[in-house]
Amino acid sequence: MIRRLPLLALLVLTLAGCGSDEEGAGETTTGDTTAATTGQSGGAPLRIGLVTDIGGLDDRSFNFLANKGLEQAQDELGVEGRVVISRSNADYVPNLSRLAQQDYDLVIAIGFLMAEAVETVANRFPEVAFAIVDSSQEASKTKPKNLRGLLFKEQEAGYLVGYLAGLVTAEQAGAKQRIGSVGGLKIPPVDRYIAGYQAGAKAANPELETVNAYSQDFVDQAKCKELALDQIANGAYVVFQVAGQCGLGALSAAQEKNVLGIGVDADQGYLGDHILTSALKKVDVAVFQTIQAVEEGTFNGGEDVVFDVASGAVGIGEISPDAPAGAVAEVKRIQDEIASGQIADIPETVG
Repeated sequence: MIRRLPLLALLVLTLAGCGSDEEGAGETTTGDTTAATTGQSGGAPLRIGLVTDIGGLDDRSFNFLANKGLEQAQDELGVEGRVVISRSNADYVPNLSRLAQQDYDLVIAIGFLMAEAVETVANRFPEVAFAIVDSSQEASKTKPKNLRGLLFKEQEAGYLVGYLAGLVTAEQAGAKQRIGSVGGLKIPPVDRYIAGYQAGAKAANPELETVNAYSQDFVDQAKCKELALDQIANGAYVVFQVAGQCGLGALSAAQEKNVLGIGVDADQGYLGDHILTSALKKVDVAVFQTIQAVEEGTFNGGEDVVFDVASGAVGIGEISPDAPAGAVAEVKRIQDEIASGQIADIPETVG
């Protein structure tokens, strides 16, 4: 039986419960929640709005982690938080605009797909601070001075889990030297994960073949499951999901066919003994630190902040104890070399 052993210590955050209610066809919001203490030197608490992508809080990865960071800020900083859940990309501008119109001090957009929407709304409301996860302020067309980009070196996390997958596959008697990955859309954050995964796997196991497919979806688990089943039928011994809620279907396929799965963003070992490990992207840390910067008066728009292995915000999650001990030690060594800069120039694009 596969259980979990920690390789990296995860940041332990308190999860605060929030009720939800419907507010129109395009969104679901949590109620405004204020902790017992207030920020801003005892004055009115900061009001923080967060707009999720269409995966919603049940994706157990990307949006879930963003909300976790907001809940930590509510508990520790006394901010007033509100989450708005987008149901389609048509909801992005209305949802962001609604929070800006209601005088929220910081509005956070979750996900690369919201880049154009947050740029548009930030320009309409120059007195409101905005941040976006997975999109660059510097790369935006108009470069709003009230917008901060929150970026991650997903390729570093991908390299670590790929290296482990390569080592584990090499040691499995009878296993084909093939591993797979299932992405959602072919967008930069997804491709950075997959490119790093493929590079790490081949560095560990030069004989390995990697296969990849895109579901064109971040929600429908059946689509990702079908792609993963196809890869497994063709000999993939490990499947890495990079597709949010949809990707849970790929991990379900791995469990069904008795191969190994790798989770994404959050540590997804809770899904079962078939999870080898997870590629971590601590969106919760980025969200909390951004809110903290506003609370401390150090938030600057017009810039990007990059999170990586060296900062502890990107990495590898708990590893199955059934993984060879030597492989675990090797991955720890590789992690240290990435953090120190000895391993650099990890690919960011998928060929």
